[in-house]
Amino acid sequence: MFESVGVINVWTYLAGLVFIIILPGPNSLYVLRTAAARGVKAGYIAASGVFLGDAMLIFCAYIGVASLINTTPLLFTLVRSLGALYLFYLGAGLIYQSLRTTPAPSAAVVAPRENIISKSLTLSLTNPKAILFYVSFFVQFIDFGYAHTWLSFTVLALILEGVSFSYLTLIIFSGTLLARFFQRKRGLAKIGNSLVGMVFLGFAARLAAAVL
Repeated sequence: MFESVGVINVWTYLAGLVFIIILPGPNSLYVLRTAAARGVKAGYIAASGVFLGDAMLIFCAYIGVASLINTTPLLFTLVRSLGALYLFYLGAGLIYQSLRTTPAPSAAVVAPRENIISKSLTLSLTNPKAILFYVSFFVQFIDFGYAHTWLSFTVLALILEGVSFSYLTLIIFSGTLLARFFQRKRGLAKIGNSLVGMVFLGFAARLAAAVL
C-alpha cells in the first residue's frame, strides 16, 4: 500500500500501533485528568504536547539519537531518572492539592494553574516506553533501501498521530463527562484526584525500580 514510499507491512504496523497506544500510560492519564479538570480545550492543549513529543521522538529516531540513548546505558538511565522524578512531582502535587483544598460545588475538579503543554510534553519526552517503541518497533517498517527514508518516517508518523488523535479525542470527551459528574460529588472529586496522583506515583516507582 505504501511500499512506493519505503513503508513495509503497514497493516501490521497499524495493528501494533493501536494496541500500544491504548495501553494506559502517564500521557493518556494526564490528558484525561486535564480534560476532566478544565474541559475540552485544555484537554486538546495537553494532547498537543503529546503530539509534539511524539513528533520530536520520531525525528530523534530518524537522526539516530534515540538509538544512541538505547545503546548507551548512562543516557538511558538519565532519561528514566528524569521521568521518575517528574512523575513523582506530578503525583505528589495532585495528592497535596486534594488534601489541602476544599473545592466549591461548581469547580470540584478544577486543577491549580499549570503550564499544560509543557507538562504533557515533558511526560512524552521522558517516557522510556515511547523511546523504546521508536527504536525497536517503529523502524522495523522502514525500507532502508529506499532513497528517501525521511518520507517513510513522515508517512508512519502521520499514521501514528492520526491514531493517537482519535484515541485522545475519546479520552478528552470522556474526561468532560467525568467532570460533570464530579461537580455534583465533591468528596468523590477529591478521591478521584488523589487516585490519579497515586497512579502517577506508581508510574514513578516503576521507573525508579528499573533504574536501581
